[in-house]
Amino acid sequence: MAEVLAAIDVGTNSFHLVVARVDRDDRFDVITREKEQVRLGQGPGDMKELAPEAIERGVAALSRFRRLADAHGAEVRAVATSAVREAQDHDDFLRRARHEAGVEVEVISGVEEARLIHLGVLSALPVYDRRILVCDIGGGSTELVVGEKGETLASRSLKLGAVRLTNRFFAEGTPTKSDIEACRRHVQGALVAFERSVTDHGFEVAIGSSGTIEQVVRLARRSAGDDDPLRTWNGVTATAGEIESVVADLARAARKGELADVAGLDAKRIDIITAGALILEGVVERFGIGELTVSEAALREGVLIDTLQRVRGGSRHRITDVGRHSIRHLADANDPDPGHSAWVATLAVALYDDLVPITGLAADCRDHLEAAALLANVGLAVSHDGHHKHSYYVIRHSDRLVGFTDAEIERIALVARYHRKSTPKGRHPEFARLDPAEQEVVRTLAGILRVAIGLDRTHGRRISAVRARCADGAVRVEVTATVGADIDLEVFTAGERSALLSEVLDRPVEVVRAGAATTTAGS
Repeated sequence: MAEVLAAIDVGTNSFHLVVARVDRDDRFDVITREKEQVRLGQGPGDMKELAPEAIERGVAALSRFRRLADAHGAEVRAVATSAVREAQDHDDFLRRARHEAGVEVEVISGVEEARLIHLGVLSALPVYDRRILVCDIGGGSTELVVGEKGETLASRSLKLGAVRLTNRFFAEGTPTKSDIEACRRHVQGALVAFERSVTDHGFEVAIGSSGTIEQVVRLARRSAGDDDPLRTWNGVTATAGEIESVVADLARAARKGELADVAGLDAKRIDIITAGALILEGVVERFGIGELTVSEAALREGVLIDTLQRVRGGSRHRITDVGRHSIRHLADANDPDPGHSAWVATLAVALYDDLVPITGLAADCRDHLEAAALLANVGLAVSHDGHHKHSYYVIRHSDRLVGFTDAEIERIALVARYHRKSTPKGRHPEFARLDPAEQEVVRTLAGILRVAIGLDRTHGRRISAVRARCADGAVRVEVTATVGADIDLEVFTAGERSALLSEVLDRPVEVVRAGAATTTAGS
């Protein structure tokens, strides 16, 4: 029987569902698509909070999507973008989505959102071998990507969204000319952040992949006299001049309060189209786009492809190639001795594998331990003093980590933060925000990582192998020395740093040379 997957895009303006059947060649046959305009990010406060009524609409939409997916026997993966990502009170929405709608929502970073949109676009248009500039205008943010042959060369998530800018500049309804000019200046100022990347890399084809962009292109084709109904808008193009003309018409109609009279304009977009169109106008002008091509595939299709790649890779949670590449990239840029961190990661996952019968941790925890080990010392780029805390900050706020959800990045950052000095404490705000089960995961992984770091205390790879054996109510960590190496310091240091692991496992941890009697213990 063919595999059926469902992807849900929990957007700031709309929620999207796509359910697809995967054939033998890993191609997708779309069974159904659904869209609901939820306006999750609507309200004052620049999306720092989710309004109660917006949460109600969101949970109700997810419940309906869940029932549709279940009717097709689909495995569901849901990702949330700008509105949930930025809201300080998003935990309530995530909890209700889980318990009331039966949907586990992953919060993804802006750069991860851009990567997934890029994946989706490549599935819809024959542009794999060409250098492309992708623009996706959402309700809360605009994602920009320069890519070629499946590789992301540069990406940026900007706080430019149709709902966000409507709330900021056009909240009173009918805008004035000065309101529109203020919005236009704001857009141009924000886009400067990505201009250097576009200039450095260049592009051959510009692609737009959002409802706002499709709407503007529809209006452009209509203005050009092309009224023939199309089954799909995928691959349809509009020139810069056509787009600028449509935006000017929309701005004029908005000032007169006549948007409802614009032929071909979706009534559900009337209140946010002005802001969205001004963002598109800014992108076209700032990056010198001559022609824009529509992609009907975007984030949700990218989620489908990414999910399939994970499953086909042997584990739903295995670090993908792009995830591993981004970890190495961040480590190489900030860790003065990445070779040491890589060896620590090898020792850490070896200990993890031997301890699974005791810890019972899920497979994805192994990946996150490996990532934390590789990134534990990136804080040294800031300062040696307190570098474990700096590592947390660098990991948590880096725009280089892709292939991970927000919750996964938080876990990796916390495990790296606790690789030395203080153990996890309830008075630490970031740790305290976790639920008890996640706190235990962080404590366990940090405990393993501390021992692994001790086993390469001299940064000399003096330990060639490590095994953990459980017997007689204790954990015995047996280490094998590299030929001719003195490992007394490694054995001693690992034992000294085994206290957290001993506490988590609720049994003594003994660190010994392979084939030798016990030499040191933590309890």
